[in-house]
Amino acid sequence: MRAILLSGGLAAICSLLGTRVAIGWFTRRGFGQPIRDDGPTTHHVKRGTPTMGGLVILVSAIAAYLAATMLTGGWPSASAWLLMLLFVGCGLVGFLDDFIKVYTQNNQGLSSRAKIAGQTLVALTFGVLATLFFADERGVRPASQYISTTHDWGIKLPLVVVLLVIWFIVTATSNGANLADGADGLLAGASTLIFGAYTIVNVWQNNQLCGSARATVVESQCYQVRDPLDLAVFAAAISSACIGFLWWNAKPARIIMGDVGSLAIGGALAGLAIMSRTELLMAVIAGLFVLETASVLLQMTYFKLTRRLTGTGRRIFRIAPIHHHFEHLGWDEVTVVIRFWILGGICVATGLGIFYASWLAA
Repeated sequence: MRAILLSGGLAAICSLLGTRVAIGWFTRRGFGQPIRDDGPTTHHVKRGTPTMGGLVILVSAIAAYLAATMLTGGWPSASAWLLMLLFVGCGLVGFLDDFIKVYTQNNQGLSSRAKIAGQTLVALTFGVLATLFFADERGVRPASQYISTTHDWGIKLPLVVVLLVIWFIVTATSNGANLADGADGLLAGASTLIFGAYTIVNVWQNNQLCGSARATVVESQCYQVRDPLDLAVFAAAISSACIGFLWWNAKPARIIMGDVGSLAIGGALAGLAIMSRTELLMAVIAGLFVLETASVLLQMTYFKLTRRLTGTGRRIFRIAPIHHHFEHLGWDEVTVVIRFWILGGICVATGLGIFYASWLAA
C-alpha cells in the first residue's frame, strides 16, 4: 500500500511540474496542434496549442512507478514490464502520428493502415510474451487463454484465437481512448477515474489471491492472477499522472495530450484488463470509450448504408464522435466535458459494483 501511495503522489507531482515545462518547450519549437476543419468552430482557436503532452504522462507514470517500487524494496514484476510494453509501444505509434501532423501542419498523420500495423505489432508481441512466458511459482502467466469477466470462464482457447482477441482488445481500446480525446480535459479526467478503478480492482485481487492467507472466498472464486499489487501501483501512477496533466489540459487547455497520450492510455488500459482477467468487465468500466467508438461506427455504417440505398449519405449525429455532436447542438465545451465525466463515473461505479457483487456472490 505504501508503494501505491508513493507512486500516485510522485506521478501527480512529476506530471504537474513536467507539463508546465513541456508547454514552454513545445511552444518555443512550434509544436502546435492542427485542428480538423469539419470540427466544431469553437475548436479553431485551439490551432497552434502545444501538443504531444501525453509524453509527460508516459514519463511521469513510468518514473513514479519505478521509483515507488524500488524505494519500497521491490522490483518490477513481469506483468509490470509487459504493461510498460503496451504503454510505451502504443505511445510510440501515437508519437509518430503526432510528429507527422506537427511537421506537416496537417491534421492527417499516419495512415490508418500504418497506425493499425503499429498497434498490431505491439499487441501481438505483448500477446505472445504474456500468454507463453513468465509463469510464476503457481504456474500462472500474466495473460490466460480464457475469456474473462471477473474470473476465467468457458473453454481454453487456441493460441491463435487468444492472440486475435488480444489484438482486438488493444486496438479497440487504444483507438477508443483516442476518439475520446477531442475536448479539453475529457480524456484526462475520464482516465483518472478508470485507472483509479483498476487500482481498486487490483488491490482487491491481491487481497483475495488464490493461495493467499488473506483470501476469504472459496478456492474456485479467488483470483488466479499474477502480480496484482504491482499492477495496482502502476495503475495508480497512470491515474495520478492524468490528474497532474489535467491541471493544464482543462479548458482553456494550454497543452493537448495528442495521440502519444491517448493511444498509450488505451494500450495500458487493455493491458490491465487482460492481465487482471477482466476483459469483458473493462467494457463497462471504460464504457465512455465504448460510447465514443460506437457513435463513430454507427455514423459510418448509417452513412454508407443510406448512400447505397438512396444515393445520398445521411448521418445519425451532426458529427462523430458523439461529444462533438453535442457541441454542434450548442452545448458549451465545459458542459460537454463535465457531463461526459459524469457518464464515465457512472460506468466506473457500475463496473466496480459488478466486480464486488461477483465476489459477494461467492
